Amino acid sequence: MSDAQAAPRIAVPLAIDLAALESIDPAARVISHHGATMGTTWQVRAAMPPSLRPDEAQVAARIEARLDSITRQMSHWDAGSLLSRFNHAPAGTVFTLPHDFAEVMARGLAIAQASGGAFDPAIGRLTDLWGLGPNPAKNQPCPDAVAGALHDSGWQRLRYDAAASTLTQPGGVWLDLSGIAKGYAVDAIADLLGELGIGHALVEIGGECSGRGMRPDGDPWWVDIENPPACTQPPLRIAMHQLAIATSGDYLRGAHTLDPRSGMPVMHSTTAVSVVHRSCMIADAWATALGVLGLEEAQDKARAHDLAARIVDRGGNEWLSPAMQSMM
Repeated sequence: MSDAQAAPRIAVPLAIDLAALESIDPAARVISHHGATMGTTWQVRAAMPPSLRPDEAQVAARIEARLDSITRQMSHWDAGSLLSRFNHAPAGTVFTLPHDFAEVMARGLAIAQASGGAFDPAIGRLTDLWGLGPNPAKNQPCPDAVAGALHDSGWQRLRYDAAASTLTQPGGVWLDLSGIAKGYAVDAIADLLGELGIGHALVEIGGECSGRGMRPDGDPWWVDIENPPACTQPPLRIAMHQLAIATSGDYLRGAHTLDPRSGMPVMHSTTAVSVVHRSCMIADAWATALGVLGLEEAQDKARAHDLAARIVDRGGNEWLSPAMQSMM
């Protein structure tokens, strides 16, 4: 049997949500909706109970509206977004953040500290310099330009008041939440579906996924973690029952991840990192951070924070964290 045909390895959650099991409706119809957001695509598969209102069209409209709201707040591609207004505001300007933005900032700053700055929400000057945002770069930046962008960057320069949900522009700092906002949006759509009475669904935005409940046939929503080309391990299949997964890697688009600490593209041996967590926002940010860190340091962080992580190096070698191994 070839590697491509090998039986998948199965990872399952450590606990089953009994309330979710009891609410399975075998008569529910699985509906599918998709669209574009945040420079990528989104897709929702949901078990729609026969008696549920609103109807499918209304559900799709609510999803689009929720995604548009998040984009208007946190997109660095939209010149009119709240994030863009913050980036270009004078020093000392205080912004009162809406709930979505405040949630992302609070978690992003916590992970920035926990990761030693490997994840950094204030990296916008650097991503812009390297052409990883809306402004393409014609040439590789010179060392002086990188040093200047580093000087104007850094999560430690931000002044965030969690109690008041206010963020103060210290002067020249640009936010870039692309390493966490997509995961937050996945969680937000899954939560929205729950509020609409749809407790069993799989939500995906640009490869980041969250599974809630079960399929109508009683199976979980299954998601396979993609293997980089050099990795010949059997597929790793995740039972997405009250779990989310996010992946960061450079094997598809080349070196596009920056190390916020040096301002340079990441060039070490890691090529793909996947993190499984109940929160897709947390999985998203930690996948970014572990992909920035060197292999040994990433392994240490995964152990220290009990992260279910899979790391693949450029030779195709795979490492599973203890928390991931416990799910197998």
